[in-house]
Amino acid sequence: MEKVDLKKVTLVDLEQLRKISRKTFYETFSSGNTEENMKIFLDEAFSQEKLTSELHDTNSEFYFATIDQMVIGYLKLNFGSSQTELQDDKAIEIERIYVIQEFLGKKVGQLLYNKAIEIAKDKKADYIWLGVWEENPRAIRFYTKNGFVEFDQHIFKVGDDEQTDIMMKLNLNK
Repeated sequence: MEKVDLKKVTLVDLEQLRKISRKTFYETFSSGNTEENMKIFLDEAFSQEKLTSELHDTNSEFYFATIDQMVIGYLKLNFGSSQTELQDDKAIEIERIYVIQEFLGKKVGQLLYNKAIEIAKDKKADYIWLGVWEENPRAIRFYTKNGFVEFDQHIFKVGDDEQTDIMMKLNLNK
């Protein structure tokens, strides 16, 4: 596989971010959700307004994985009060790691994950945490392989469907 580059996302990249967000979420979850719920979620979570707000948030960062300028995946991290739940100043949340289907299994997710760990260590975080859908065994295996352990659950809504996410964390002070 060609060299994968990682690039911090800025407001200039808004349309690319919107496209990769919608594409990867749809590829990952459309088989387990209704078309109606997928449309509602994609339109709300990945609207230009919402993504613009997230890009302006100094407690959130996005990174693209690219090959020859083509975006093939991305990472979203949240710090402090921008974390979706715990909001612990000594923690960092991986809110999203998504890779387009044709690049799954080619270590792109691992590169994005490694970037998240590097940033967490640079910020001297005690731990990194995330939520992963209980019906996404591939992602659960990925995080378990990387040392994450389950510590709780929370509800994640896709349209009007309330789904259970497994909350996992990795202690960085080993």
